[in-house]
Amino acid sequence: MKQQNNKGVIKKLFVYAKNHKYLTIASWILAAISAILALAPFYYIWAIIKEVIEVRPDFSQATHIKAYGWSAVGMALLSMLVYIASLMCSHIAAFRVQVNMRIAMMEHIMKLPMGYIEAEGSGKIRKIVADSSAATETFLAHSLPDKSVSYVTPIGLIGMLLYFDWRIGLICLIPAALAFICMGSMMGEKMKTAMAEYQDALDEMSAEAVEYVRGIPVVKTFGQSVFSFKRFKEAIDKYERWTIGYTTVMRIPMTCFVVFANAVFAAIVACSFIFGGDSIANTFLFNILFYIIITPILTVTLMKVAYSGESEMIVMDALNRMDSILDVEPLPEASSPKSPVDAGIVLDNVNFSYGENKGNAIDGITLSINPGEHIAFVGPSGGGKTTLASLIARFWDVNSGSIKIGGVDVKDIATPELMKQVSYVFQDSKLLKMSILENVRMGNPNASNEEVIQALKDAQCMDIIEKFPEGVNTMIGKEGVYVSGGEAQRLSIARAFLKNAPILILDEATAFADPDNEAKVQQAFANLSKDKTVIMIAHRLSTVVDADKICVLSGGKIVETGTHESLIKEAGIYNHMWSEYNKSINWKVGKGA
Repeated sequence: MKQQNNKGVIKKLFVYAKNHKYLTIASWILAAISAILALAPFYYIWAIIKEVIEVRPDFSQATHIKAYGWSAVGMALLSMLVYIASLMCSHIAAFRVQVNMRIAMMEHIMKLPMGYIEAEGSGKIRKIVADSSAATETFLAHSLPDKSVSYVTPIGLIGMLLYFDWRIGLICLIPAALAFICMGSMMGEKMKTAMAEYQDALDEMSAEAVEYVRGIPVVKTFGQSVFSFKRFKEAIDKYERWTIGYTTVMRIPMTCFVVFANAVFAAIVACSFIFGGDSIANTFLFNILFYIIITPILTVTLMKVAYSGESEMIVMDALNRMDSILDVEPLPEASSPKSPVDAGIVLDNVNFSYGENKGNAIDGITLSINPGEHIAFVGPSGGGKTTLASLIARFWDVNSGSIKIGGVDVKDIATPELMKQVSYVFQDSKLLKMSILENVRMGNPNASNEEVIQALKDAQCMDIIEKFPEGVNTMIGKEGVYVSGGEAQRLSIARAFLKNAPILILDEATAFADPDNEAKVQQAFANLSKDKTVIMIAHRLSTVVDADKICVLSGGKIVETGTHESLIKEAGIYNHMWSEYNKSINWKVGKGA
């Protein structure tokens, strides 16, 4: 992950801003002008008080009060208008940067291996895309103009503080300097690390909260409330420990910062005793009054500087998290892509691992699948079934060996062409918040309504359509419109029908189907599988008994191969799995239960 410094952050944001970066620069300039104009009303207020004191008790001689008053109002309004113009520029630029960031990230994510998306989790990636770009929007729209103000205001203040009485001005700056020192002790690399740890702890707690809420039905069913809450509570405890520890470390520096930032009035009081003497001259009194009026701005400015520093660290962490995705390399595309001649698949000594320090998930597998052949991958959990199927669809690239479809290495097939060759029906089918018609049409965006309806019929989905008043135009996820896991699976199969790819991969496709849905899913598979090369991953062995070939995977290797009948005759893993499977489906609750 690339670490960003302050200059790097601005430079990188400007890359996304493109020509809108000039609006950001304009917002800085306008904010600086606004900060200078905002100091003028304090001078006019002091001038009013000065004139009133000078002419007392004959206040009729105070002839400039109205002019000073209107001047103060005018400068305040002008400062406000300039600052509004600054915010308009910064917001336009910030929104453009946010849009460009999300577009850039989504375009990059679309090129990444499907395996990476599955491994990282769509929720985590979505959070990085949404939250990181939102953090930069806040930084550009608000923090940068405020930072410009916080830089320019002290310069104007120092000039004014030293102009009236340099002795009082210097003493008033001592608490401010001490406040800056305290602020510096809270910033730096240590604070950047702490901010990253904070975001990690917050992400973990949020993720566990989502998982806990999703799992409540299962928790209630099996009475595992205490056990299931354990991970969520551990995440909360971890966040609590971090927060308390961080707060404890920052308690003294933050206390000192707040004390010194608000200690300017104490400095003014001290100046009154030191330089005032027994009798206070009018000039000295006027100067003291000016410092009483102007120094609260110094306190506010110090607070703005502190919070702008925190905002900068948040956006730096956000950019680092974005880089964690942008630094992932897409799978290389072939310079001279080729097209497969048929739907045959050949794996030659394929090896694959999920990381350099991890063992092989696939270990030296060689396999040949003829066009139109139906094979099944079965075996213990973690044996490599899904990984092997994912490699065939090129969700990952093999570490060594080769996978060929129709005589062409999958690395030499253009990604769009490969996607036309393979339909992948996942275990957990995803339906988007759009109409059933559009959900199914994702299989072939150019399909007509009639073709979509036919695909739904072939996938045994008409009973789903008929139960909704709006039929195929029913919006999934709207106003409580949802479908069961088995129904979602059938709608996904309808997509596969519409896509009509010659190779079909079914990954635990009946896992979430109830008995009624399973029968319809199986019928849909039977319709879909005609004249196609089919790879089926299954734990329910009853679904694979008719396969042309069954491959038993264990430890990343194919340890047994054959038909259902031939494997039953062997006293091997498949025979044992079949025996256990039959015991499970024939098991009945005893009368005394």
